[in-house]
Amino acid sequence: MKVIELPESYIEHAVDLWNRTGLTRPWNDAAADARQALTTPTSTILAMIENEQLVATAMAGFDGHRGWLYYVAVDPEQQSRGIGRKIVQQASDWLRDHGAVKVQLMVRSENAKVVDFYTAQGFEDANVVVLGKRLVP
Repeated sequence: MKVIELPESYIEHAVDLWNRTGLTRPWNDAAADARQALTTPTSTILAMIENEQLVATAMAGFDGHRGWLYYVAVDPEQQSRGIGRKIVQQASDWLRDHGAVKVQLMVRSENAKVVDFYTAQGFEDANVVVLGKRLVP
């Protein structure tokens, strides 16, 4: 199984994976997020591909100090094989190689299973409240 930057031709497959794993929200255009991440020098989407099938993704973005992970997803039929740990590590390595000193991510508060997944990889609760404001309707 190889990890590569997501080919543009796989964006629809990535969006399908993100939909199937509950990562998308109707007010976000996931395909536009993907295209922007792939054309911005401070971000990327890593993809794990097996037999030409998209198995996992992790979007990584660097804000000048911290690295952020988004759209971390593993095909539900492929979970519990260590794929999630591998894609998170690859994305963390990409961020470190681009100058990030810390990696962060946001998990919806009701998703305890995912919190446990990240805690097992050394992520810690940062004891912060994330606030947001939409800039575009």
